[in-house]
Amino acid sequence: MARSDILVNLVRAGAVGDREALRSIAEALMADERAKKHHIVADRLQRALSAVPVTSPALTTSSPQLNPVNGREAILEVTARLRLEDLMLPLPAQQSGRQLIEEHQRADVLRASGYEPRHRVLLSGPPGNGKTSFAEAIAEGMGLPLYVVRYDALIGSYLGETNARLRKLFDYVRTTPSVLFFDEFDAIGKERGDTHETGEIKRVVSFLLMQLDQLPSYVVVVAATNHGELLDRAVWRRFQMRLAMPAPQRQEVAVFLDRILAEWPNAPKMSPARIATKLGKVSYAEALDFCQNVRRRQILGLGEMSVDDALRAEIDLWTSRVTPEVINAERSDEATAEAEAAG
Repeated sequence: MARSDILVNLVRAGAVGDREALRSIAEALMADERAKKHHIVADRLQRALSAVPVTSPALTTSSPQLNPVNGREAILEVTARLRLEDLMLPLPAQQSGRQLIEEHQRADVLRASGYEPRHRVLLSGPPGNGKTSFAEAIAEGMGLPLYVVRYDALIGSYLGETNARLRKLFDYVRTTPSVLFFDEFDAIGKERGDTHETGEIKRVVSFLLMQLDQLPSYVVVVAATNHGELLDRAVWRRFQMRLAMPAPQRQEVAVFLDRILAEWPNAPKMSPARIATKLGKVSYAEALDFCQNVRRRQILGLGEMSVDDALRAEIDLWTSRVTPEVINAERSDEATAEAEAAG
């Protein structure tokens, strides 16, 4: 009998024994097989394990039959190309990222002394400042696949459906050393004491915490949020690394722009520091978008527009862009007008 058949039969035979012990053993076997590129064997084990119930089925249910979404459908696999050295990061985040990569590259040294590498990271800060890129760079540095959670396939409308899909998601990732990335983590990790939230989201948070606690160290979870104040306090405690990703200062934007302009065929006469002053308070993502718009304008000019002309034209348009501040000001004006009309 082939080794794969023996493993699959072991999983099936264990259905009547200690199911939790069986699951842990099977997950470790699947992770080992995938690490060896034996994906067919790992997939057979996964299918066999999915047929073993974790708990006895409920006698009654308050919802229709749940949509059979498996864990693989709730994630999007991304090829990691960014390196940690390519990113503009605060010094604590940069050093922590290097330490995390080293811990996993030398995990055997840690385990020989009774320690496991850290594997739960929480990133907080305004959008556009490197949280997603940090997760990608960690995956690239460790040589692991990057799995991005798809909330559209994870969050269900029926009672208990989200928890069922979360279970399948975590069951799947336990079979493969990987980096699991939750963007906008506050969507499922909200404060349970919030009176505006339903009992369902509170159950989801409690279940999520349990799943995070049970994850093996070869699965690295990176969670990102733009609103750290919305996260449940117990969620914060689950993460071994909690890193701030603040908006950049003007001089940091200038350094970022200098990196980009150095790769252009022709550099503009305006200095990166001057451009950063013109842009004002921006995120790294906004600064990158601006530079790409300049290059698009110049390229479409087909040699008749210089980089300096394209730069000046984009700077003139920059002040007319829609920003959150403009939207908030419009809302405030509308509220004032409504109040005056009501008075």
